[in-house]
Amino acid sequence: MFARFRTARKRIAQFFALTSLLWLAACDVTLAPDANVGQSIDLSAPIQVALLVPGASAQETDNQLAQNFENAARLAIADLEGATIDLRVYNTAGGNPQQAAASATQAVNDGAKIIIGPLYGEAANAAGVAIAGRDVNVLAFSNNTAFAGGNVFILGATFDNTAARLVSFGQRLGINRYMVLHGDDLPGRVGRDAITTAVQNGGAEVVGVESYPLSQQGIFTSTRRIVSNVNGSGAQAVFTTAGANADLPIIATALPDAGMNTQRSPFVGLTRWDTLPQLVALPGLEGGLFALPDAGPSELFANRYSATYGDAPHPLAGLAYDGIAAIGALAAAGNSDALTKAALTQPQGFRGTAGVFRLLPNGLNQRGLAIATIQNNQVVILEQAPRSFGGAGF
Repeated sequence: MFARFRTARKRIAQFFALTSLLWLAACDVTLAPDANVGQSIDLSAPIQVALLVPGASAQETDNQLAQNFENAARLAIADLEGATIDLRVYNTAGGNPQQAAASATQAVNDGAKIIIGPLYGEAANAAGVAIAGRDVNVLAFSNNTAFAGGNVFILGATFDNTAARLVSFGQRLGINRYMVLHGDDLPGRVGRDAITTAVQNGGAEVVGVESYPLSQQGIFTSTRRIVSNVNGSGAQAVFTTAGANADLPIIATALPDAGMNTQRSPFVGLTRWDTLPQLVALPGLEGGLFALPDAGPSELFANRYSATYGDAPHPLAGLAYDGIAAIGALAAAGNSDALTKAALTQPQGFRGTAGVFRLLPNGLNQRGLAIATIQNNQVVILEQAPRSFGGAGF
């Protein structure tokens, strides 16, 4: 039913590349944490916005994604009411940090008042550092939390946000004891840290942390140890970083086959389980929990994009739309400080292509997520994504 794990590993590597999960070290940005970065704008004139995309790359996937970002941004501009945006597009040669820094500098020299993009972690960090003294904010497409802060905000969905949402829902179900299970690679360890932080911040308990090499043989070799420790820990759930295109199918099969009781300790997933139809047939995932974006806005955006450009949007394309929409909403409200940190981090947030979201003063974001499970080989929504901040789910 599933491809060989070697193929799955190639797919997960591509996934991490395309979703900017590069987890690269960030340079220190010397801006004060509470500095209200951003310039006032003339609301009677077009707002000059720079879009940094991974175009002019040796990788065709980067170039395709660059076009998706530009398409989505121009779609958002067409949908704006009460605000006009002058968009200029700059390439970053994939994730090249030197080119990203140069493009960001050129954009500000050309008059850009805010930058949307770039995608990859190191490139976004380099762009932010390059213009740190220019009073211009960067709304990056990345989900790498390592470099957020100062003049850099991240638009991408984060492990931290997903983990916090799932722990909060789990508490209402009486789940207070978690075993954390992760692949022994950098994304797995980042996911592990996001889970443990969310569990501790939510007042629950991490009863153990188990890891495994990210290979088929590595998982099988680790299975007996993991199952023994899960069963002996009293864990009410096993919170896993496993991904649909790689280790999740093996984990969800091997551990129950080796004696893990998934009714007593169901899986909770940091990644989405609805992206591969085959996953819903895995008995080990029955009754587990995972999070996913608000389906309504996501479908509306996909349909609007397809009707305009003739193709379905890349899963990340909506981030460009969100950035433009947020700027436009603030400007349309008559806020001449729309591009400042204080305005961008307004508590009520914005309505985006995947539901409600808001930027935080520390450069991170919160996004409204639905909670789902698998029942009788079907994805079932247990709790809809919140449509505003302050209610259930936040």
